[in-house]
Amino acid sequence: MISKKFTGILAATLLMGTILAACGGKETTNTKSEGNKEEEKPSYTFRLADNQPPDYPTVLGDKKFAELVEERSDGRIKIEVYPSAQLGDEKSVLEQVQLGAIEFTRINSSPLAEFNNQFTPLGLPYVFESEDHLWNFLNGDMGTKLLDGLEQSKMKGLAYYDSGSRSFYSTKPLENVEDLKGQKIRVQQSKINIDFMAALGASATPMPYGEVFSALQTGIIDGAENNLPSLDSSNHYQEAKNLILDHHQRIPEVLLISKVAWDKLSEEDQKIVKQAALDSVETQRAEWDKYEERSEKKLKDAGVTFNEIKDLKPWTNAVKPMVDEYTKEYKEVMDAIEEARP
Repeated sequence: MISKKFTGILAATLLMGTILAACGGKETTNTKSEGNKEEEKPSYTFRLADNQPPDYPTVLGDKKFAELVEERSDGRIKIEVYPSAQLGDEKSVLEQVQLGAIEFTRINSSPLAEFNNQFTPLGLPYVFESEDHLWNFLNGDMGTKLLDGLEQSKMKGLAYYDSGSRSFYSTKPLENVEDLKGQKIRVQQSKINIDFMAALGASATPMPYGEVFSALQTGIIDGAENNLPSLDSSNHYQEAKNLILDHHQRIPEVLLISKVAWDKLSEEDQKIVKQAALDSVETQRAEWDKYEERSEKKLKDAGVTFNEIKDLKPWTNAVKPMVDEYTKEYKEVMDAIEEARP
């Protein structure tokens, strides 16, 4: 007969085992048995913030990235995409990414110059002569170096997305560089953009993007500058029907992960996330081309005048002193841009 004392010890042992089992592996959902050894892999659900609408090319790129990560991690890593600035504007989202409160975001590279000033030259006018020139640079060593340089600011750049080229549009005729003189042009707040407008003889008028439509309506500004999809989606074309395609800037977007989230991942999972980001670029760029084509047709059907610049020399000559000044300060990046010419 089993003694009462032994029965008590057995019951206590079983109870302790149950408690210990319940306390272990909080983030583990997948367990693989390899012989007598069990390998546990954690699962995650992350958030990715984007300020563009659901059908915008960057958001479609985000979704492809999330799909690839989930597929390649066997469902362990899920990334929920939040478009339309649901998680906040770019500035507030970026702050939360640094803290690790939001794990991923897609952001234009211009604001990143605040964290790694080597991004600054990417916003200089006419430094990239074509789409091929831009992507030769981004896919090269310096493009990678810029992304890696964000780690000191608690972020890690994963990949670049396409944002097309920016050109001027106005309520007034635009046929050549002379037509910009004296015009009040809305620009993003940055020293480069203000210097750029001054070089062209225009008046830089920094203001939030959401105020541009009413400013065009009321004459506070004469025009602005952006890519074709933005001119379309913002409805600015309803007020500004004069477009001059000078393609003055080709500023890429960047897909980012919080350094806090990155450091949680195993080396294997880091490789999955990084490669999925790079592989999503093909989808994003293809969607961008389709979106741009649709926007061009819509704008032309709406009566927007397209004026393609055939000789950029008057434009590049006007900004040369300004670009030369920045070249002195960012020689390494500017040399890499020069070497990337097709």
